[in-house]
Amino acid sequence: MTHTIQPNNPEATPAPGTTDIPAAPAASPAPSSSAQPPALKRRIPKYSDLAPLMQFKKPEFSKEARLKRASTIWELRDIAKRRTPKAPFDYTDGAAEEEITLRRARQAFLDIEFRPGILRNVSSIDLSTDILGKPSRLPVGIAPTGFTRMMQSEGEYAGSRAAEAAGIPYTLSTMGTASIEDVAAAAPNGRNWFQLYLWTDRDRSLELIERAAKAGNDTLMVTVDTAVAGARLRDVRNGMTIPPALTLKTVLDASYRPAWWFNFLTHEPLTFASLSRYTGTVADLINSMFDPTLTFEDLDWLREAWKGKLVVKGIQTVEDARRVVDHGADGVVLSNHGGRQLDRAPIPFHLLPEVKQALSDANSNAAIILDTGIMSGADIVAALALGADFTLIGRAYLYGLMAGGRAGVDRTLQILEKDMARTMALLGVSRVSELTPDHVRLLGK
Repeated sequence: MTHTIQPNNPEATPAPGTTDIPAAPAASPAPSSSAQPPALKRRIPKYSDLAPLMQFKKPEFSKEARLKRASTIWELRDIAKRRTPKAPFDYTDGAAEEEITLRRARQAFLDIEFRPGILRNVSSIDLSTDILGKPSRLPVGIAPTGFTRMMQSEGEYAGSRAAEAAGIPYTLSTMGTASIEDVAAAAPNGRNWFQLYLWTDRDRSLELIERAAKAGNDTLMVTVDTAVAGARLRDVRNGMTIPPALTLKTVLDASYRPAWWFNFLTHEPLTFASLSRYTGTVADLINSMFDPTLTFEDLDWLREAWKGKLVVKGIQTVEDARRVVDHGADGVVLSNHGGRQLDRAPIPFHLLPEVKQALSDANSNAAIILDTGIMSGADIVAALALGADFTLIGRAYLYGLMAGGRAGVDRTLQILEKDMARTMALLGVSRVSELTPDHVRLLGK
């Protein structure tokens, strides 16, 4: 039987002999699987929705606001560079010859892999440690730096007071621009150390260490890597002298940094507090004053003369680490002088595991301290994991000083402390003593 459907005329009468079959109703469209949820439908925004988004912050130009915006030591360095004349900034920032050592030292901290542990309770992080028989709230201290008031007028006073507030050691340099006694008076409750360059005139050296002991310094740090001055080419190119010389170039440079020059010219003239008044280049001063004939016998003399803790700075080989400990050192500072002496010198961070093993094999409890290249709290944590008892910061502290005086040094230490706490928590470690070499792998080694 044939079924005929009249598609276009619903009123038509069916043809004879055919059966009328009603047309099927039109099917409803299937529900769309991509229907827009209410939250994605456009609408005119209400003022109550916009108001919380329109609370614009008032611009802040204060020193405190400027420093607070810095989240890394590198950002403090950027601020420091803008606010400091080229000669003192380059004196801090630069190194010897082609500056290969400094670049390698910083790269060494980048060329690691952290090995985190999971499912550890890290709700509370304790960064305190013991160093040379006394507690330190953080595993870091401020390294000795010369001419510090040249970088910023608060100089050593800012560094020592910030260290006192942070509960960490501060080391005053022989070539500092504040005296041993004045630093002790500025930070009477701080742990003050003194750094010594042994002079050809032993009586002058003895006078200095007696003053340090009388002022309450409990640790003497003798630097041994300056037989002659390194070739610091930035200083040569800048004609950097002590005190800074006013030339046409420096006057033009001052026009961009008036605050630095105002502070420099309205405070006490820049002099070496531990030396006689000196005018000349840094290299000439080092070459004329420091003793290129030093031997381990001189270290024996110093050990006899100094009754407190004795630390030797400038150790760059495993053998020298062993020998200075045999000659009475209570600690060694693995350091290449921030890359400022011998270019292509050994990298302290790479040397660290070998020195740790050598002193452990000798059953020595001498402290191992490390400096050079540290620019973050993660760098410090890596050094502690590989065997350092403590670290020192030089440039990192000076960048903060140049960026904002005492407040800038405080900011440096705040950044490093936050970095260290976060890194340890992510490693699954709650105390410094829990860090081990298993937490760090040197890439490519």
